[in-house]
Amino acid sequence: MAVQVTIYSNESDRWQGKPLHLAVLNYLHEENVFAACVLHAVAGFLGRQRVKTSHLVDAGGKLPVIIVFVDTDEHVNRVLPKLKEMAAHRLIVRENVVLEQGNLD
Repeated sequence: MAVQVTIYSNESDRWQGKPLHLAVLNYLHEENVFAACVLHAVAGFLGRQRVKTSHLVDAGGKLPVIIVFVDTDEHVNRVLPKLKEMAAHRLIVRENVVLEQGNLD
């Protein structure tokens, strides 16, 4: 079974002094997760706050950053506890997905 996890964060989130999205991406790479990427949004909102866009002068590092990764259920179960610690204050979504092409080998 393939599982996709999405973490919704923003530019100002940090983990041990580093940008959260880079810390998470590095952790996933170290843990040999099959595929991961970070998407930097040009607009969005988190937690029912006001919409932030890249055109606002006062955006102040609050633009959304989305981290997405895909792996087997077993591998996701292994890395998820650490990710919940790293992004304790952020939304994490886990969903079973169908691989239309490729495999997790």
